[in-house]
Amino acid sequence: MRNKILTVDDSKTVRIIVRKAFKSYDCEVLEAGNGVEGLAVAAKEMPDLILLDITMPVMDGVEMLTKLKSDPQLKGIPVMMLTAEGGRDNVLKIAKIGVRDYIVKPFKEDVLIEKAGRIIELKPLSDTPTKARSIFDPADLLIVEDKPAIIQQIQEGLKHTPWKITGVSTQGEAIDFCTKTPPDLIMISLSLPEDAAFTLFRLIRTNVKTKYTPVFGLVVKTETGAQQQAQNVGFTTVITKPIDISELESKVAKAMNLDTSQRYFAVEGESLVMRLPENCPPAVLAEASTYLKPKLSEAVDAGHNKTVIDVHLLKSLHMGVIKLLMLAMQTCRELGVQYALVGNAHIIAECKGFEDTRTWVFHDTLEDAKASFSKSLAPASPALADA
Repeated sequence: MRNKILTVDDSKTVRIIVRKAFKSYDCEVLEAGNGVEGLAVAAKEMPDLILLDITMPVMDGVEMLTKLKSDPQLKGIPVMMLTAEGGRDNVLKIAKIGVRDYIVKPFKEDVLIEKAGRIIELKPLSDTPTKARSIFDPADLLIVEDKPAIIQQIQEGLKHTPWKITGVSTQGEAIDFCTKTPPDLIMISLSLPEDAAFTLFRLIRTNVKTKYTPVFGLVVKTETGAQQQAQNVGFTTVITKPIDISELESKVAKAMNLDTSQRYFAVEGESLVMRLPENCPPAVLAEASTYLKPKLSEAVDAGHNKTVIDVHLLKSLHMGVIKLLMLAMQTCRELGVQYALVGNAHIIAECKGFEDTRTWVFHDTLEDAKASFSKSLAPASPALADA
């Protein structure tokens, strides 16, 4: 449920500033121009937080606060007072009535967000259900690791991605980085001295800007105690060393809710093309198979009834790849989609060694595969119909 924030201020400018400050968060900003209006809106809407100015016409903030706290239905609503510099003492005097915090005008939006985030949960709009970003979009990743070789390994392993990967070695550097540029994902070494990893994790979760940022723990595989502690406190996942870069990349994409289907599927002309990379570890196969039927169904729904299964980049064949290709062909047949294979000489030779694949026929290029569709009126390519 969305949070409701009521701003009670006779200044329209201040109310605009408040609304602008919260526009990136999943909350509704309600407005009132004085205490009388504020009480009426509060009674009707039951806001989660009230931002209350002190000096207003008709009914000022002190009188409204007093009436608010004397009402059994409204007294539990947290209130943050807004005051000019000279009114700071007044706020301290009325704090005993029930003020959770105060802010001095003029104020910066980030200060308001920080203080409000201490009172209510502010969820960024980017964390509400929306269309996932693509795997090809830029992102900022932060690695907090005191071993430069680990940072270098991750940066080198993920250099093919559009992600900007920054490495720091201390908790202080990490906090500075998060303050200036909140990252899309954070990796923290669990072996940092003096439990700094867990202290940093708590700080990340108390900061409204990084409260929902995925946080990975990096740890040696044998350090089971640290892994369990990380899971207990709420780390998104744990990556064990030595690091499997393919697995890490898949987990990063999943944690950031990225659409990775474009790695494997693309509509080109009248055909859907399914491409497998040169290496297909279990994580890649699982990811590709997850998208297989939805993407084929989506293509058919859009009027595309031809599919090219392109494995010409593949270095070697194994049972995981064979099962995925058989699943792709079977799905095509079920949907009434024509299909054709593209491969390289090595893969073609390896196919001859498996009972299930020895009858598969490959085309040399994508163009040859597409051209083969015009030579057949059958739902599936004749050369592959018995594959």
